[in-house]
Amino acid sequence: MSRRALRRLRGELRGQALPEAEEAAEEDDEEEEEEEKQQQLPAGPGQDGASARRRKPRQEPVGRVANLFELITSDDPEGEPASIEERDESRLQEEGHTGNKEEAELGCLENGRGRDGEEVDRLNKTASSLPNKSRKKKKKKKNKKNAAGEAPCPPDENDDAEDIESILVRLESTTGPWCQSEGRVIVDSRPLLYVEHRNLNPETELKRYFGARAVLGDQRPRQRQRPHLRSTWLTVPKSAWPRHSKTGLSMRLLESQRGAQHFAFEHHREYQQVQFKFLDAVESMDPNNLVLLLQGNPYHVDSLLQLSDVCRMQEDQEMARDLVERALYTLECAFHPMFSLTSGTCRLDYRRPENRAFCLALFKHMVSLEKRGCPRTALEFCKLILSLDPENDPLCVLLVVDLLSLRAKEYAFLTRMFQEWESHRNLSQLPNFAFSVPLAYFFLSQQDDISEAESSRAHEEASSLLQQALVMFPSVLMPLLDLCSVQPDAAVASHSFFGPNAQLSSPPALNQLVALYLGRTHSLWKDPAVMAWLETNVHEVLRMVDAKNPALEEAEQKRKVRYQSAPRNIYRHVILSEIREATAALPPEVTSQPIMGFDPLPPLDSIVSYTRPERADRPSNESTLSLFFRSLLPNFNLQGEVGAAGAEEPGAGQDLNQGVNRLMAAMRDMLANIQFQEPPRDDNPEGDGGEWD
Repeated sequence: MSRRALRRLRGELRGQALPEAEEAAEEDDEEEEEEEKQQQLPAGPGQDGASARRRKPRQEPVGRVANLFELITSDDPEGEPASIEERDESRLQEEGHTGNKEEAELGCLENGRGRDGEEVDRLNKTASSLPNKSRKKKKKKKNKKNAAGEAPCPPDENDDAEDIESILVRLESTTGPWCQSEGRVIVDSRPLLYVEHRNLNPETELKRYFGARAVLGDQRPRQRQRPHLRSTWLTVPKSAWPRHSKTGLSMRLLESQRGAQHFAFEHHREYQQVQFKFLDAVESMDPNNLVLLLQGNPYHVDSLLQLSDVCRMQEDQEMARDLVERALYTLECAFHPMFSLTSGTCRLDYRRPENRAFCLALFKHMVSLEKRGCPRTALEFCKLILSLDPENDPLCVLLVVDLLSLRAKEYAFLTRMFQEWESHRNLSQLPNFAFSVPLAYFFLSQQDDISEAESSRAHEEASSLLQQALVMFPSVLMPLLDLCSVQPDAAVASHSFFGPNAQLSSPPALNQLVALYLGRTHSLWKDPAVMAWLETNVHEVLRMVDAKNPALEEAEQKRKVRYQSAPRNIYRHVILSEIREATAALPPEVTSQPIMGFDPLPPLDSIVSYTRPERADRPSNESTLSLFFRSLLPNFNLQGEVGAAGAEEPGAGQDLNQGVNRLMAAMRDMLANIQFQEPPRDDNPEGDGGEWD
């Protein structure tokens, strides 16, 4: 039973007592006489009829209330807050009038909880020992004891009432959704990719850093001036945005299998027409066409994403971020009622072109949040992207989740992901996880809120994993020290294991992953304590190399076999991340093809729901003269109705003659319309001798 249900029971009890309260309000001195009687005579069981009366101040009678739920939030009629014992007694009295309902509930509680039964027995004794007396009589007895100099409340009754309250609180914390809303569950019991709504708002993180007054400022009164924008979880709508209406974008549920729900966005006919115009604007290579398209369709998602890339290239970061947020707002307004951001069980197939805009908008927003200094919020968006397709990971956010976890100081999340996913995802074969996980263990060992044994255990785990990473990826050390401006000692610099040969012998795909990791996280290794810990483990690895440990040969074989070529999602991640070192290492087969910002490297097995209508085919064997006249007269066609394939048809020669005649007529019209204008004459006789300005 929750607290809201308890308040509701108290409200109903007060509603039942209102008719008798009207009679009590008519007699002003009745309560004083009743107090004197109570001091002389003890209260017997036959006085239950007066148990529904309430002590009220001298005021006008209260009328009957039609809605009993209005009394839930009203003040206490006695003018003072009720204690814990009185609330529990009133609840037990109300349950006593309903028969043996309380005993049935206590029996279910005893059987369902599986406890030793001491608390339930104590609750039964308390319920049976309390007669059906009013709260007013109990209070008068206490007042009488106080007047006689006795203790106001025996400790046994207080303990019983507190036990009842604690049992109810434990019931609320272990059943139903209350445990999630009030945060009484253990963090480890939640799914790994569980997303919290409050962490999706960057203002939550900024308030933690700078305070609410510095973050909000004068934004609170402005929020009331947005009647045309609905509130969303992914973004905070701005009053400067256009009014949102039906855009032709929706979401439908495809299927539910293995505890996951598969959804897909849909483009209706009007949205498809705008999409075709957008593709024409992209092919024109003119950003002004995108601006014109957004003026008529301010919530077209692909246009917003493409124009945000243009603004970012022009160093207009504020406008780029605003356009991405508007795209997320549009997509969230089209969500299916069953689509949940926090459950981690909703899936979107990236092979469908309609779903790609949502994944790309989330990724661009995540990168923007990380640059703004909100790594905790960016980590939450990263978990959301990964939960949409954790098996395929089309944007390969596993290459960035370690960085966000370290910067947000969420070391427990990173180590838990490594422990749960290492067996089936081989995360240790990615350089970023191989080096970031031991770094997370090292930071955990440096915290002050853990015991000495836990700190020592975390430090040992960190050292062991770091040595394995150095053995598996020896090409990481020297570039890392170079980026950190650290000069290695003579023993490390002269050893061949970490020398230039380690980088030259690595496959290109592995070098790209290493460049991506070092370009992002090299600043985390500049801490002097981290450098001292790294130096110790580097020397330990050199001793393993000199001893010819068999793990070295095994790691070399893995590097030759597993990193032949990178999958397409890694290339897509490198393009979106815009890390200079990693982008320069892209292979020619990727850089030679056109890459569109609204859909970089689409999957080869895409699921297409609708296609763009074909344009009128233009003949490929046109002459230079024909192309010249076509540039002047777009509707001109020299070959007339001749077949595009050049097949011989009846009357083809006649059509050719007609085409020549049309060409001659067009030339005559063009020559007749040509007008030559004479240059303006200078009638000023006081010229400067014809010199140019």
